[in-house]
Amino acid sequence: MHFDFAAFLVVLTVLTGVIWALDAFFWAKRRHARAVASGKPAREPVVVEYARSFFPVILAVLIIRSFLVEPFRIPSSSMMPTLLAGDFILVNKFAYGIRLPVINSKVIEVGDPEHGDVMVFRFPEDTSQDYIKRVVGLPGDEIDYKDKQLYVNGEAIGQLPLGLYTGPGDGGGRNLRVAEEALLGADHKILLNPGRRDLNRGPWTVPEGHYFVLGDNRDNSRDSRFWGFVPDNHLVGRAFLVWMHFDSSNLIGGLSRIGTSIE
Repeated sequence: MHFDFAAFLVVLTVLTGVIWALDAFFWAKRRHARAVASGKPAREPVVVEYARSFFPVILAVLIIRSFLVEPFRIPSSSMMPTLLAGDFILVNKFAYGIRLPVINSKVIEVGDPEHGDVMVFRFPEDTSQDYIKRVVGLPGDEIDYKDKQLYVNGEAIGQLPLGLYTGPGDGGGRNLRVAEEALLGADHKILLNPGRRDLNRGPWTVPEGHYFVLGDNRDNSRDSRFWGFVPDNHLVGRAFLVWMHFDSSNLIGGLSRIGTSIE
């Protein structure tokens, strides 16, 4: 069963806010009147005390998480070498527009995804899951992927080989090669596995209001090549910072990733 934390926060905010408001406008006055009549001090009910104490805190968390930044944990190696399993990241929630929590409806236009953005979104085949991939196709783009080569609108995206990958993480296999991909001004590193056969899927034309995404670990990522496009109403935000990393096998090495910007 999926636990919707955003919905939980909304319900808790409304509940504590209503209790606090009812007490401020009605119950407190009645308690005061009874206290004056009896000559005894008025005692605030425990539920009101908790509501008054927690409402501002819960409201602040809801606003920050819904409209400013939200933390996520990277569970897999599909975005290596940019992101590692065990990375804890921050996501800019307003980069792609101000959206209402839970229903994810955009109310204020701010910006749109661009080529090369590392984007968090709700998985189209199961919206209870959050995915993170790199945007390679915008609405109207024609995307093709053949023999480990990305094409955007018929143009082959440059790859600069950087040699054997020797960094942390298993990457889904051995003998991985690192390359720098120049995606329309958004340079970033990708991993390629020469020993894994490419299915040469495509081409795809990205429909209006949708995006095409790939994992940086190209041969170990289930992405738009397999399940299609990401609708605009599934967008969560743009990843911009690694704020913590936990790897039980390499605690010291994980410290070096703290504060790493996501490009």
